[in-house]
Amino acid sequence: MALNQRSRTVLTLYSAPDCVHCHRVRMTLAAKGVTYDHILVDLDNPPEDLLDLNPYNSVPTLVDRDLVLYDTGVICEYLDERYPHPPLMPVDPLSRARLRLAIVRIENDWLTLVDEIEAGGKGADAARKALRDDLVKNAPAFKASRFFLSPEISLADCALAPLIWRLDALGVHLPRDAQAIIDYGERIFRSQGFARSLTPDEKLLHT
Repeated sequence: MALNQRSRTVLTLYSAPDCVHCHRVRMTLAAKGVTYDHILVDLDNPPEDLLDLNPYNSVPTLVDRDLVLYDTGVICEYLDERYPHPPLMPVDPLSRARLRLAIVRIENDWLTLVDEIEAGGKGADAARKALRDDLVKNAPAFKASRFFLSPEISLADCALAPLIWRLDALGVHLPRDAQAIIDYGERIFRSQGFARSLTPDEKLLHT
């Protein structure tokens, strides 16, 4: 069914069946408890609606009535502001800035390595090692609070948890001294919200 035939009273999310960036948006939606229309996209054969909406023909793409967003970070911050309860960012400006900087580092230092691993090629093994080593180096940050750098779940966790969920499937195996990361992941994976964020394909990525 074409988008212009759909009800614009609910959000519509275009996402791929197995995409760490799409999963990040779905986890944000799940944390908010927001109902949305979910369209799984075959990127080799994208729907005409997506071609019309997004000049980059990329996912995730979020449609809220006449608003179309197609940058993962922008989508997640929009959802946090559009649906303010529960908040996924701290209230005070200093803490918000620190968490935003942490998210930027997650995006630039870790999620880019996930993309490189999934792309395959000569750089994949080096990306696996770099991701493993950097996670291990930052393991203490995963046990400083119940969630990542925060006592409450935040947008940083929405970016991190889909990555941690995929580590085994990516061939990134953490050593014992990174147990804090494994424990962090399991705390989030047991939540109903995280279970709702998974596609059938993603459920198979972690055992």
